[in-house]
Amino acid sequence: MSAAASLTDVSWQAVFGHDEPYPEQADGIDAAIDAAAGNGFLVVEGACGTGKTMLALTAGIDRVRDPDSDYERVLVLTSVKQQLRQFEEDLGTINANLPEEWSPISGLTLLGKADVCPYSREGVAGIDDETVYDRCEGLRERTRNLVGDGGETSTGTLVSEARAAQTGLLDSGTTDGPDYLSTAGEPTPYLPETAEYGDTEYCPFYATFLDDVPEDGDPVEAVPFDVTERGHIDAEELVRLSAGYGTCPHSVMGALLPHVEVVLGNYYHAFDPQTVGSFTGALLDEETFVVCDEAHMLEPRVRDLVSDGVGETTLRDAENELTRVIQPVEFADAGKSASTGDAGSADADLVRGELEESDVTLRELRETREFVSALRSEIDRHVRAHLDRTLPDWRADLTRLDDAEMPLRDPETPGIDELTEWAESEGYDEAAWLRAESVGAVVARILNEAEDEDVRRAAPAVGRTLANWARADHVAYFRALELERTWDETEGPNSWRRAYNARLALHNCVPGEAIADRLGEFGGGVLMSATLEPMDIFREVTGLDALAAAGRPIEERTYGLSFPEGNRASFAVDTPKFTHENRGAPGESNPTRRAYVDAVAEIARSPGNVLVGMPNYAEAAWMAEALKARLDRPVLLDESSGDDTTEALKAEFFDGEPKVLVTSLRGTLTEGVDYRGDRLAAAAVCGVPIIDTSSPRTRAVKTAYDRRFGSDGEGGRSGFETALTVPAVRKARQAIGRVIRGPEEVGIRALVDARYARESWDSVREYLPPAERAEFGPVTPDLLGHGVDRFWSADDSE
Repeated sequence: MSAAASLTDVSWQAVFGHDEPYPEQADGIDAAIDAAAGNGFLVVEGACGTGKTMLALTAGIDRVRDPDSDYERVLVLTSVKQQLRQFEEDLGTINANLPEEWSPISGLTLLGKADVCPYSREGVAGIDDETVYDRCEGLRERTRNLVGDGGETSTGTLVSEARAAQTGLLDSGTTDGPDYLSTAGEPTPYLPETAEYGDTEYCPFYATFLDDVPEDGDPVEAVPFDVTERGHIDAEELVRLSAGYGTCPHSVMGALLPHVEVVLGNYYHAFDPQTVGSFTGALLDEETFVVCDEAHMLEPRVRDLVSDGVGETTLRDAENELTRVIQPVEFADAGKSASTGDAGSADADLVRGELEESDVTLRELRETREFVSALRSEIDRHVRAHLDRTLPDWRADLTRLDDAEMPLRDPETPGIDELTEWAESEGYDEAAWLRAESVGAVVARILNEAEDEDVRRAAPAVGRTLANWARADHVAYFRALELERTWDETEGPNSWRRAYNARLALHNCVPGEAIADRLGEFGGGVLMSATLEPMDIFREVTGLDALAAAGRPIEERTYGLSFPEGNRASFAVDTPKFTHENRGAPGESNPTRRAYVDAVAEIARSPGNVLVGMPNYAEAAWMAEALKARLDRPVLLDESSGDDTTEALKAEFFDGEPKVLVTSLRGTLTEGVDYRGDRLAAAAVCGVPIIDTSSPRTRAVKTAYDRRFGSDGEGGRSGFETALTVPAVRKARQAIGRVIRGPEEVGIRALVDARYARESWDSVREYLPPAERAEFGPVTPDLLGHGVDRFWSADDSE
């Protein structure tokens, strides 16, 4: 238990950060605590403004601070940075209002190395966002080698020399540049460059951390501040406190993980196999109360995290790495000097020594290199055959080539993929695929010893993917070759490699088992979002039903908007279905497209900013152009872009006169963005944003869901419904949920498509919660303008 857990007067009311909870919050907190007591989970759909963040934090902290509870920490997972900030704010509110006799709730926000490494943050020492991971691992390894068994020196010496170099330069007054590295507004004890001992480069921050870890002691003892008295520590404070002292912020973050009461992170901190294996694994146990925020994204995000893949260029690099390890031994055996050109090579004695200490033989290295080479040749044959079939004159102009997906089996008929069949026919059995994993690890270890170069080795990634290729079944996983558009001038003018990188892709179609396995490792917790309904489908596809069958309690709560109904108007506009068959291409002029422009133009007369969500970016561009010709207010278009561009567009939208912003419902502006106050007067969703159903991967997912959840599987719903339709409706509901965020906010929400308005074979009304379905009354297009006018007139009169 934490130090503060000795208090006996523990109740969630003492933890709750405000004077009084909403009724929904009180009910939800009680339900979450009861579920967690039985190692179960509470699943909450709560409309914007329900206070889900405070609900989950209060329940989790109550369990951690209760001396009779086995919970030691709360782990919050979210996919949206905006929500991460909300958890930080609510934890600050809780700490500001705790009983005086309570110590602060300790908390920590997890971030990547690029965000906390002093060198990366300041862009010095050749370390930036792209190089930080490889440079960090190389510097750490060299630092450990200098001070480890048989090393040249001690950590104390490394730290002293690094500090003396900065001090001496400062005292001399001879430098024209900065005397020390400064970051997060705090000077560090070191120069802006990495340090050197003899001719070996090392990281003084990491050396200091190692020096402060007591022999056989807990790494937390190397943390240069008392976390129990500081409340929540965000990235800036972590860097300031750590780097200012001279120690490694990322190492400090890792040391603190098991000791703070609230950890805030991303989904990959719990579901990405590599991150869990190398960093956050200590959090995954029955003493952790987990909070999955934005849980409607749990299924698609985890699907990506537990899928795998490797590019053909990485296969080529792995083949070269194998050669650099094998050749020195072959040349030594032949009495020759090894020479592999600029790539360098390992030493023969080093290779033999490492192989003797591993369970990998030189023969297995050779066999794996042969397999990887043959696999590259087979990929080359597949790609050329595909291009010859789909674009016979592709060699004449490689700039015409676009991204493409090449299925290796019929997406709708699960079975052995073509590459696996080829391998078997060529004598490469399952052992050849599996062997690549251990071989790749040994190759990386040898090259890291032999070559003074900070690069991420290709062999381990190739080995992992090839082994997973053999392990994964052929129903839940879909295998494909994906052609990703690149440009490499070093390749021949008629080679597809000049325009493409071909990627071996292993897609997990049904991630529910992986989700259930991971959630099952936690003691209990809360899964929450504004859009989870229908709950039965959510429970199926995320594996919660499997947990329930194993005896883990699963409780459900659905809380609608509790704000005054008179503050909002909700329309389900009965326009023609916005399907490709009805609307045609974006440039066409037809009754369907005219009906949508008319409807959006009526909503855009609202006295304030209006958000318009379209099924994709192409349709968003069409709608923006159409509205510019109809409206006398600025129309902004959101396109697929980076974070900086999106942030600038948001700022422009919020500033000055009312505007219309048109975006894709699959972009970043319809989920997790704060439109509080008068930032948004109306939101219109056009169509049902179902993803492209012609994609081989989408067809494979649909088929896998048919088999798992369809009439022949465990449930009784079609794969199209569970895998495509329900997630699309959740996207639409997320967008309209941007409008009403508090009790004083006023606005219009409109779902524009007949499928939201009335029952039909492809209607989606049933996927709206009952309360929402009742609010979104059907309205014909000719009466929409009247409804808009009446709502705003009534608001003006109040």
